[in-house]
Amino acid sequence: MTPDASGVDLVVDAVTAVFLVVGALMSLGAAIGLLRFPDLMSRMHAATKPQVLGLFLMLAAIGLQMRTWWVWPVLLVAWIFQLLTAPVAAHMVGRSAYRTKHGHRELLTKDELEAVVQRAAEGRSED
Repeated sequence: MTPDASGVDLVVDAVTAVFLVVGALMSLGAAIGLLRFPDLMSRMHAATKPQVLGLFLMLAAIGLQMRTWWVWPVLLVAWIFQLLTAPVAAHMVGRSAYRTKHGHRELLTKDELEAVVQRAAEGRSED
């Protein structure tokens, strides 16, 4: 930062710092949740929800600090890719855990997948 920084530069730097700190805390919370939560479903929640928001805040901080327009589309593409792939990956992990009996079904309040899995198992046993 130069000694003759304007007020706008100070505000952008302050917002960037807040975004970086909050984004880092969100990512740290996701990492701690992955290590500390007891079952797969809560670990998946910890891995996807705060991590995507933390990444958004980090990318926004990078975009603000760079102060050029061309970096924003690249950062937006990176965030959209993460926003689209994290829920799909969590869904696939959750579904495979359900089918392989690694999830705690007693913790579920409503089991909407049981009928689908039963039908698939009955169809396979007839072949």
